Order: sequence, then structure tokens, then C-alpha cells
Amino acid sequence: MPSNKNLQGGKAFGLLKEQQRHKLEEINKEYMEDQKYRDEEDLPDKLEGLKNKYAEFDLNDQDEIDLMGLKRMMEKLGVPKTHLELKKMIVEVTGGSSNTINYRDFVKMMLGKRSAVLKLVLVFEDKANGASCKPDGPPPKRDISSLP
Repeated sequence: MPSNKNLQGGKAFGLLKEQQRHKLEEINKEYMEDQKYRDEEDLPDKLEGLKNKYAEFDLNDQDEIDLMGLKRMMEKLGVPKTHLELKKMIVEVTGGSSNTINYRDFVKMMLGKRSAVLKLVLVFEDKANGASCKPDGPPPKRDISSLP
């Protein structure tokens, strides 16, 4: 059996991602057992979706979304923000206790009743994925008379 100490490249990255998903799954189990969230509709599916979304934007695999991870998330969602706006979003989610968003804060925000800006953007993205707003294919050809 190969030693985990000598893994490089993709294998090392895959091992890191697997460890991260295992940690996030442990946190998800805590939420499943928590009385506060028991009445939440489709909780297992929601937690699985949140875990996948969080893992996608945790760029440094430190179980935290930092400023650059949040910037990448907003850009991918088509809502680029300035650094000041991103810092305000992090403060809103964490309550000012940290400069990064950990998974527990992320889940509390997404399952909680407060409507944080980040939550609204992520919910909007999920709804937008259901129906495509942009037409597929190249734009239609236009002639000079159709221009304003």
C-alpha cells in the first residue's frame, strides 16, 4: 500500500478534498442531530448541497472561505463585488469575529432566518440554475438598418 506522505499533485489534492468533505460531513451530522434544525424541510439534501458549494469555494483547503474565495464565488455567480463589500459580507456572516467564513457560520447563515446578502445571492443562483436566462448559441446576425 502506498504511503500518503509521498503523494503529489492530483493525488494529494484529492486526498485533501476527501479529508475536507469528511470534516464537513461530521459537522452536517451535528446539524442533523440538533433540535433547532430538526423541523427544517429536506435538511439532509440542503446540507449536502451546502457542503458541496462550500467545498467548491474553499480555495486553500483550510476549512475557511477567505476574501479571495468569496471574491471568486461572487464573480462566478455574476455579481462581482469590491473588497470593501466582500469584507462587509464576511463581517455580516461571522458577526465580526473572523476574517474568514467557516463552515458552521456558512450553514447557520443559509439555514437561519436572517437574510444576509451572501445568502440571497446563493439562493438566487440556485433558482437561476433551473431556468437559463441567456439564449444558447451565437447572437443573431444584425444588419446596419437594425442598429439604433
